[in-house]
Amino acid sequence: MDQKIIDLYDRFTHGGINRREFLDRLAEIAGSSAAAVALLPLLQNDYARAAMVAPDDARLAIDAVSYDAPGARIGGTLARLKSKGKRPAVIVIHENRGLNPHIQDVARRLALEGFLALSPDLLSVAGGTPANEDQARDLHTKTDKGAMLGAALAAIPFVKNHAESTGKVGAVGFCYGGGVVNSLATASADLNAGVAYYGAQPPADKVPGIKAPLLLHYAGLDQRINAGIPAYEAALKAAGKRFTVQVYPNVNHAFNNDTGNRYDKPAADLAWSRSVAFFKENLGSPPRA
Repeated sequence: MDQKIIDLYDRFTHGGINRREFLDRLAEIAGSSAAAVALLPLLQNDYARAAMVAPDDARLAIDAVSYDAPGARIGGTLARLKSKGKRPAVIVIHENRGLNPHIQDVARRLALEGFLALSPDLLSVAGGTPANEDQARDLHTKTDKGAMLGAALAAIPFVKNHAESTGKVGAVGFCYGGGVVNSLATASADLNAGVAYYGAQPPADKVPGIKAPLLLHYAGLDQRINAGIPAYEAALKAAGKRFTVQVYPNVNHAFNNDTGNRYDKPAADLAWSRSVAFFKENLGSPPRA
């Protein structure tokens, strides 16, 4: 697909332009309004392709859970292997469309690696994630980001103190969720490892508060997010923090999301293998089935 279209869609999905302006510009690139409408299904995520691990996988125990955050009760899903044993926990933070089938599938993948995987719905602070992707994105735009960060922070003690947890807690996030992971690292001494996929960087003056080692994945074509890498890297180095930056050439923002048009399997597979190894190194290797 034309990179101009991908870049335009990225601007739209992250609030840079409204829907009317997006469709008008898409029609200009595609040649007509009809062509633009025909392109829309190709740009939107197809959650029918989300399940690399089936929701009813017999190896897994998956429960709906909830926990308290300031001013709200936060819903989510907890996935782990059925075999007994305490496990390091990983919180999976969603993109700017709330808790959807793709993120729940990512949690199941981590569960198969042996982790206690929590995928919270941070839009619980506004009533929960709508099933419709456009409605979910619109609700995310309108929802107080401080309240959602509070919901994410509250997930750390929830899984740290869970009966099936070793007390070691990591977090992985994608897009908006990647930025949340960066913010969690600055705000919580109880986070033991953070993996941020193409996430917005925190202010430099917050970096000294980071205790957890970080693995930072970026897409080579993602000019919007990548503009913040040099300052973040300089702040991390100046503060003596443990971090690794991985930039994947010639791939777009959201390259890990296998339900969308920007998915790049080689980059996603490499980043995933690095992420799992990073969590095992910093949280401890979990018991396998």
